[in-house]
Amino acid sequence: MGNTILPEDTALLDFLTDAKIPVGKAAKSVFDWLQDNGEWLFDAIAAGLESLIDGILAVLQAPPPLLLIALLCALAWALQRSWQTVVLTALGFLFILNQGYWDETLESLTLVLASCVVCMGLGVPIGIAAAHRPRLFQAMRPVLDLMQTLPAFVYLIPAIVFFGIGMVPGLLATVIFVVPAPIRLTHLGVSSTPTPLLEAARAFGATARQTLWKVELPYALPQIMAGLNQTIMLSLSMVVIAALVGADGLGVPVVRALNQVNTALGFESGFVIVVLAIVLDRMLRVGK
Repeated sequence: MGNTILPEDTALLDFLTDAKIPVGKAAKSVFDWLQDNGEWLFDAIAAGLESLIDGILAVLQAPPPLLLIALLCALAWALQRSWQTVVLTALGFLFILNQGYWDETLESLTLVLASCVVCMGLGVPIGIAAAHRPRLFQAMRPVLDLMQTLPAFVYLIPAIVFFGIGMVPGLLATVIFVVPAPIRLTHLGVSSTPTPLLEAARAFGATARQTLWKVELPYALPQIMAGLNQTIMLSLSMVVIAALVGADGLGVPVVRALNQVNTALGFESGFVIVVLAIVLDRMLRVGK
C-alpha cells in the first residue's frame, strides 16, 4: 500500500511540527529590544528624514506647475540631448496636470528623490567597499538576496513599529527594498574595471584613492547610473505599498480605489503612475 502512513512517519511529522524553529519569536524579541533601547536613534533618523522630505517637497512645490514642467524639460534636454525625450517629458507631465494628480505626483516624486539620496548615499560606498573586498561581498550577498526577495509588505511592520505612520516609514520600507540595486550595480562596475587600466594607473604612481576617483569610478559610471535608474523605478513601484503606512502620493488614490472597488479611480491613478515611470525612465536612461 503506497499511501499507508507508518507510525514512524507520524512520529517524525509530529516531531517536526512540534519542534518549530522560533523564527517569528526571535524577530519579535529583536524588534522589542530595539524599540526599548534605540528610541533615541530612531527619533534622530526620523527627524533627519522628515527634514529631507520636507525640503525636497518645498523645492518641488515652490514654482508654478507650468514653470516646473519647463524646468523638467530643460533637465531632460541636459541629460539626454534628445528633443523626443523633451516632448515626451512635457506631454507626460501635462497629462498628469490635466488629470488632476499634480500634488500627488509631487509627493510621490519627493518620496522617489529622497529614496535616491539615501539609497545612492549608502549603496555607492558599500558597493565600492564590496568590490575591493571580495569576502565582504560574499558575506553581503545572502543579505542582499533576502532584502530583495522578502515581500515588501513585511518591511512595513518594523517601519510602523519604529517610526509610526507617515512618509518616514514609507521611505524606510522603500530604502530597504531598493538599496540592494545600487550596491550590486556599483560593485559590478568597479570590480569589472580592466586590469590593464589599473596596472597603468599604478605604474604612473597613482595612489589607491587616485585610482578609485580617476580610473575605477569613471569606468563604473554607466553601471552607477544604471543603479540610479533602477533606484528610481523600484522606488516608484513602492508608492502604493508606502501609502498603506500613511505616505502621501499617487498610492493614496490607488488604495482608496481598492477599498471602494472604484474601477475608474483605480485605472486613472494607476495610469498616471505608469506615465510618470515612463517619463522618468526616458529622462534618466543610460544609453541612447
